[in-house]
Amino acid sequence: MSSLPLLLHISNQLTEEQLANMKYLCRDMIGKGMLEKISSGTQLFQALTERGHLGADNTELLSRLLKNINRNDLSDELDNFESGSGDSDDQPDAAERAKLDVATEVIAENLGRNWRKLGRKLGLTDVKLESISSRHTDLEETARELLKEWRRSRRAEARASELVAALRACQLNLTADNVVDRLPTP
Repeated sequence: MSSLPLLLHISNQLTEEQLANMKYLCRDMIGKGMLEKISSGTQLFQALTERGHLGADNTELLSRLLKNINRNDLSDELDNFESGSGDSDDQPDAAERAKLDVATEVIAENLGRNWRKLGRKLGLTDVKLESISSRHTDLEETARELLKEWRRSRRAEARASELVAALRACQLNLTADNVVDRLPTP
């Protein structure tokens, strides 16, 4: 599903002052000359896309920018779209999503510095792991982002049991046991 209609919607919701504030926050990513030519949110999003700061799988910066200008509502819309809330065919069933949400919470709270090891075991590339590392300094948030990326890559095939197996393969048995203990039973 394309994010272009959502980006257009977000652009149309921005006031001139909010757009000016976003441009200010992007001054280190987009040259001053280019920023002066930008007069709409869509133009700003296009410039960010061209520079690799915004894409179908990379909306973290835009979400942060929206939060910085106090448009949490638009940031939430973007995050909900990115997590797949609008496309149920691409997501596990509700019961499995509940299990994945619980597993994500437990893992994020307990994983710590082993997040890269788990990420590799789950099949994420070193480039993706480096991207996650550069965007987050807090270990718990890093683990959440790691699992978010994994869920996005697995789509409807994502399973909590796969996370438990990966934890055990990384010798993170205590965390795996905690996940199993907290999973909802059918």
